[in-house]
Amino acid sequence: MTRTRFTGVQRLIHWTMAVGIVAMLFIGVGMISTIAPDYVPLITLHRTLGAALFLLVLVRICVRLFQGAPPLPASLPPVMRLGAKLSHWALYGLMIVMPLLGWGMMSAAAYPVVLFGGIRLPPILPQSDALHTLLWAAHRWLAFAFFALILLHLAAALFHALVRRDGVFEAMAPLPRRDNEAA
Repeated sequence: MTRTRFTGVQRLIHWTMAVGIVAMLFIGVGMISTIAPDYVPLITLHRTLGAALFLLVLVRICVRLFQGAPPLPASLPPVMRLGAKLSHWALYGLMIVMPLLGWGMMSAAAYPVVLFGGIRLPPILPQSDALHTLLWAAHRWLAFAFFALILLHLAAALFHALVRRDGVFEAMAPLPRRDNEAA
């Protein structure tokens, strides 16, 4: 029998990461829009959550490799299949690249990367003002791209849930639809 839903572990990781990534985007906006004393706790939270999300995406990729994914509906047009594949590659890519850019940016600025609990990450790049500036700009612009891609992902999920009603949304929905529970 072909599986129609992601496993419970996959759904838990997906929704945990979704909340964490949206929080990261808002924390990032808060960080760059303030010079108040709130900046220091925001950056510590941003670094810690970024490190946690980085580890979680690595776990997510391993789980996906071992548990796979339910197939897309046969009725899905080829262009939508391609869009789904490319957008998921881009999402995974950004989930990996963004924390590494942040860590590299802080390393290039010679700022220590200290997480909650006093955990200190080693620098991954040598100190360089030019590299720091480049990485800061890349981190910032890719955050905008990430936000746009998340909105596209959300729009696609709603399109599948409300318009196509083809089971794609239900495959990752945290809870099954009520009419599916009786079946």
